[in-house]
Amino acid sequence: MSSLGNNAQYPVGEHPNWEPPVSNVGIIGWMKQNLFSSRLNTALTFLAIYLLYTVIPPVVQWVILDADWVGSSKADCTGEGACWVYINVWWKQIMYGRYPDAELWRVQTAYVLGLVGLIPLMIPNFPKKKWISAYLLFLFPFMAYILFYGGNLGLTFVETPLWGGLFLTLVIAITGIVASLPLGILLALGRRSNMPVIKTLCILFIEFWRGVPLITVLFMASVMFPLFLPQGVNFDQLLRALIGVALFSAAYMAEVVRGGLQAIPKGQYEAAQALGLSYWKTTFFIIMPQALKLVIPGIVNVFIALFKDTTLVSIIGLFDFLGMIQLVNTNPDWLSFAIEGYVFAAVIFWFFCFGMSRYSQHLEKKLHTGH
Repeated sequence: MSSLGNNAQYPVGEHPNWEPPVSNVGIIGWMKQNLFSSRLNTALTFLAIYLLYTVIPPVVQWVILDADWVGSSKADCTGEGACWVYINVWWKQIMYGRYPDAELWRVQTAYVLGLVGLIPLMIPNFPKKKWISAYLLFLFPFMAYILFYGGNLGLTFVETPLWGGLFLTLVIAITGIVASLPLGILLALGRRSNMPVIKTLCILFIEFWRGVPLITVLFMASVMFPLFLPQGVNFDQLLRALIGVALFSAAYMAEVVRGGLQAIPKGQYEAAQALGLSYWKTTFFIIMPQALKLVIPGIVNVFIALFKDTTLVSIIGLFDFLGMIQLVNTNPDWLSFAIEGYVFAAVIFWFFCFGMSRYSQHLEKKLHTGH
């Protein structure tokens, strides 16, 4: 009986409600399991701590502690850290390019109108989301076009060569994202079609655009395409770039969506046919919702790549966010402050890309209903 220890006082089949060991729960348990679970992990943990100790303090010192924040000229940058006065001085050019100062309220109004529709979509259980989505897809682009371009309703005409900065980056990225998804879905369906002509055309389109670098696409759209147009006929340079970016991204989107379609079990198609559903009803009510849910990470990956690829439009004379920073760096008075510009650009790009990534993870968890 003595060998049973303290358990002898409990009836057969019953056990005491002991608390787990302190070393296996809480912060200590997490560290033991994730950071010091083996000799190799322990060594890697100490190596990571050493690297963070050597990298983070100098970066914080340069970015924040020794940085110059207030001023209106290069003469105000007297410290050894970053000169964020550079960003303050060139803020308008970096954000809006050469857009007229008197008309900046139009861009800012469009931003507000976009956020009015975008924020409710990100709030769980917000009512009337279908109407809000319809507003963003159909009404908002029309309103934004009128505000940006002008020439109607008493608004001054602003030609697209004056557009630039983060404003132009958002225009190209959002247009490409919105246009590439439906085009990619149609191309993916066409590639899986039983009609030889449709299937062949979609395969040729996808493989052609995937086999050509985006720089070449932009160069052809800007320089070569006008040579094939009739005399006196021309398209806006920004419009040609938007079409090229959308078609290029649609080819990659088509392959992502096709991967989701191939992952759907054959029984889903057979069940829909047994119910007498037509091809389009089967596709858009049964197959496509499941396929898109499976490839959310791939879709967002294409969106993030497209957002970063907008920087390539600078080769055709469109000064996007990064292009405008590079243009500002050529100013003789600010030649030694390129690092501040690139750090600022990196932070802004990371903010948008990380936001898209986190929202995609939220959608994955929300739509993860199959398990």
